[in-house]
Amino acid sequence: MPLPFDLSMGQGAYLAAALFAAALIRGFSGFGFSAIFIILAALTTNPLPLIPVVFSCEIAMTAFQAKGIRPHIDWHRAIALLGGAAIATVPAIAIMARLGEQEARLAISSLILGLSLVLLSGWQLARPVGRNGNVGVGAIAGIANSAGVGGLPVAAFLTAQPVPPAVFRATMIVFLTGIDVMALPVMAANGLVGPETLTGILLAFPILGLGIWAGSHGFQAVSQRLFRRAVVLMLTALSLLNIARLAF
Repeated sequence: MPLPFDLSMGQGAYLAAALFAAALIRGFSGFGFSAIFIILAALTTNPLPLIPVVFSCEIAMTAFQAKGIRPHIDWHRAIALLGGAAIATVPAIAIMARLGEQEARLAISSLILGLSLVLLSGWQLARPVGRNGNVGVGAIAGIANSAGVGGLPVAAFLTAQPVPPAVFRATMIVFLTGIDVMALPVMAANGLVGPETLTGILLAFPILGLGIWAGSHGFQAVSQRLFRRAVVLMLTALSLLNIARLAF
């Protein structure tokens, strides 16, 4: 059976490995899935058609993780963030969908690099952020989600505050699910969802389940702070590599 999106067998095998690694990270930390997979995909192919597949996977992953996260969700924060994301989702996706392959790869890599550097900077907020601040960060995340990386601004925002690891993980999972549910119909309206998307989802789900299961079982074993920093360092390195390849 031919692979969707005109992928070769080599590209398909590479993307399967990338998907497993990204799902493992998501299962453990609650964030990083889309960014890791998208930046790895951008090294070998146009990532834009893969974003709806990633979002569908992100939504499905909540089913694997929902049971344990409910007591830790910060609903007030999550709802405000999603409200902000709703403002920016439609125009941001409309612009991204009209970019060519090289432009899209460069835009996505540059966005991931910028957000990763913010995370690495150790930026901290001097005081707790209210509803308006959460809405504003949600709007930034809505823009970033046009590149499949809406979780990174929120991860930077939550990391800059004294948020317990379990609350960080649970709130990120809820937010990512909500923002992806918003984005998929807009992507369909802009021609980024089609029959090949469904094929990609069906191929991805077994790999996804295995990665999430493995990552969730390791949640208590490693320092969340150190693990998140390692993920961000990897995103930074991959972004720089992709930008260099596109430049030369």
